[in-house]
Amino acid sequence: MLQSTPVSASALDAPMRGKRLQNALRPWLRPKASFSLVILTILLLCALLAPWLSPFDPLEQDLARSMMAPSLSSGNLFGTDHLGRDVLSRIIYGARVSLIIAVSVVSISGAFGLVMGVVSGYFGKSVDFVIQKFVEVVWAFPPLLLAISVVAFLGQSLTILIVALAMQRWIPYCRVARANALTIKEREYVVAARSLGASHTRIIFLHILPNLIQSTLVIGTFAMAAAIIAEASLSFLGLGVPPQIPTWGGMLADGRAYVSTAWWIAVFPGLAIFMTVLSINLLGDVLRDNLDPRLRRSGKLV
Repeated sequence: MLQSTPVSASALDAPMRGKRLQNALRPWLRPKASFSLVILTILLLCALLAPWLSPFDPLEQDLARSMMAPSLSSGNLFGTDHLGRDVLSRIIYGARVSLIIAVSVVSISGAFGLVMGVVSGYFGKSVDFVIQKFVEVVWAFPPLLLAISVVAFLGQSLTILIVALAMQRWIPYCRVARANALTIKEREYVVAARSLGASHTRIIFLHILPNLIQSTLVIGTFAMAAAIIAEASLSFLGLGVPPQIPTWGGMLADGRAYVSTAWWIAVFPGLAIFMTVLSINLLGDVLRDNLDPRLRRSGKLV
């Protein structure tokens, strides 16, 4: 008689693991997600490897080569500006400033907003009233005008610019965290933990904050794009980082006077801002679609 060969449990689990991996990777293989990841990877590499990728010193001036058109033979692929500085090198170094500001602003504003929102929603009553009134007062100031006022009063530096941009951008995190905390604190597992004697700190950090990670990631992604635009706007107005630091907004400001004669000075930094913000917003859309359980249940994510 023929004897059947026993099949191990690991062999049976292998197809299931492959299926789960395929389902996990499928959303990131779509054109929107792939495009955003490729652009952001290039931006990250430019920021990390700027000294090795830039063909010239971004601060080196050569008036004899000022406003040279983009050319392969001269090595200036994106041309030179009015002071003879290589535009491509300045764009590569400008990616560092944009990423540092975007990540720092999102980290500071996200952490502060989450804490304020969770405390407001969890404790409620007078604590909630005071925090929400503070939110209303801060929200009354236009974000860009508030940042301009802070930079104009305290001076130009990277640290001051980050603080100025983060002063009001914590409010969306606070509102979302408060709304979620109001719901989560009434759930059975939180009530059970409270009845067993768990402290408020333990409940907040173990039971409430972990449930806010998904919404925080989505908000933070869109906030990074907004921070890059805000930094470029302030640099365009001359209120960003010090002028000797290459920034995309500062390059736009330098090139606006030469648009008709040397279009490349303003066009290439503008394209860098456009592609970066577009890719970050597309990544935010992908994260929102994949992290929203209502979309998964409705069958829209196939």
